[in-house]
Amino acid sequence: MKRTTSVNIGGRVFNMDEDAHEMLEYYLASVAGQFENKKERKEILDDVENRIAELFSARINSFRQVITLDDVNDMIRVMGKPSDFGAEEEIFPGYPDKKGYRRMYRDPDRRILGGVCSGMGAYWHIDPLIVRILFLVAFFGFGIGLLIYLLLWIVIPVARTTAHKLEMRGEPVTVENIKRFVREEFRNVKKNIKL
Repeated sequence: MKRTTSVNIGGRVFNMDEDAHEMLEYYLASVAGQFENKKERKEILDDVENRIAELFSARINSFRQVITLDDVNDMIRVMGKPSDFGAEEEIFPGYPDKKGYRRMYRDPDRRILGGVCSGMGAYWHIDPLIVRILFLVAFFGFGIGLLIYLLLWIVIPVARTTAHKLEMRGEPVTVENIKRFVREEFRNVKKNIKL
């Protein structure tokens, strides 16, 4: 019999056994230690916690209510071990690299109307202009381009979080990729403010 602890991760409450809680605390401390004295630290750690909460939520169902050490180990395999971004590897050995999960989202950052074309462009790694031209051809040539666009606007969800934006591009949602993405967004904001 193991004790369980209620833990708030990314605004969601999870019950964790003692071993899992200890491993998660060590992991988060290792991640936080990599971002001391950095402006984007809070944003990166919030995104990491939100992604961990998403991964743990997928493990919970009506029959299984407690996060175990195996769940934390699986989360580390997906997110990346701390040694990938400079921390110790002592208790995180042998985690394989994992390819990114790809999912279609609407891209709110490069949108003109609803972000459908820019999301499709990011998903297929092509210029969104090509997708926009195809929709215009379908609209003027066949008369159904607008209907298809509106249908896709309704069906495809918008990429709101950093994890969604990474999945849209087919990149793995790891701490290193979240850190890189947040830094790029900070640079873009600074650049736009200077203009």
